[in-house]
Amino acid sequence: MATRTQARVAAADAAGPGPSATWTGHTYAALDLGTNNCRLLIARPERRPRRRNSDFLRVVDAFSRIVRLGEGLGRAGRISEAAIERTIAALDVCRAKMEARSVTRARLVATQACRGAANGEEFVARVRERTGLELEVIDRETEARFAARGCGSLADPHAASVLLFDIGGGSTELVWLTRSPVSGEARELHSWTSLELGVVTLAEHFGGRLVDARTFAAMKEHARAALVHFVDETAEIARCSRFHLLGTSGTVTTLAGVHLGLERYDRWRVDGLWMSDAEATRAIERLRAMDFDERVANGCIGPQRADLVLAGCAIFEAIREMFPATRTRIADRGLREGMLLELMEADGVLGA
Repeated sequence: MATRTQARVAAADAAGPGPSATWTGHTYAALDLGTNNCRLLIARPERRPRRRNSDFLRVVDAFSRIVRLGEGLGRAGRISEAAIERTIAALDVCRAKMEARSVTRARLVATQACRGAANGEEFVARVRERTGLELEVIDRETEARFAARGCGSLADPHAASVLLFDIGGGSTELVWLTRSPVSGEARELHSWTSLELGVVTLAEHFGGRLVDARTFAAMKEHARAALVHFVDETAEIARCSRFHLLGTSGTVTTLAGVHLGLERYDRWRVDGLWMSDAEATRAIERLRAMDFDERVANGCIGPQRADLVLAGCAIFEAIREMFPATRTRIADRGLREGMLLELMEADGVLGA
């Protein structure tokens, strides 16, 4: 049976955006269920003009929980019962938040774990039965598009091209953005790829608790091999002196927190931060010098990321080596923001 939230969303979708391109009264929700995390963002359009399109979102509520939906998936090929129960518990919190905030327009997506699991469809059906939430398993191209839409506004508008990367739990998306000849901003999607490579899959294959220099090198080489085809594909694209990387993931936001020496993670200090190549190297070296217990104790890492963060660093290192740049911009935004912006654009309410 559908929840009250689902009924309101269905009714609003059937009614359409309405005749006006101004505030419609909708409250929007975007849910991103990945291999590692379950994230919800609830927002309304911000009526005041802002410098970046993503700043048109006025956040009403948010939720994030590490559920490890893809735990053991690489070995078993299936989502485990324990992972299903953890995830359904988190999704039930999301449902309650959506109802409490009177959400009327929503998009709820699942990514690599559900795409790759033999019981992915069965899991989606159980979620629908237990919570009333209808998950949409999106393809890789849609995932890349949402990521680009959600954080592309952070790209240097004067850069001719930018490489956006999103290191997930079970996959990594790379999107080459070029400057639009119309708007002059680096936000057009030129080419993209999605690798079946993420922090969970890499850590489970090589180990994540005790990562010595040899293990880290093996992780990085594995990631480099996966990147070769995209390096070849983008080799002829012109790169100006302002070319840079744009990273959105727990890996890069954690690194930014470590770089800043934060005792507790602070999104407002991390989102939009520029890190030089040397600063990124020092942050990774600092992380690699920590043992597992030190990573657990770090306020920007904690017990839920302590066995995954070095796998993410290895992927980031491989990207930096294969696509050299003098700086990386850090984005604490991505798929959810992209989904919300697309929903609001369809209703004609952005910039009202």
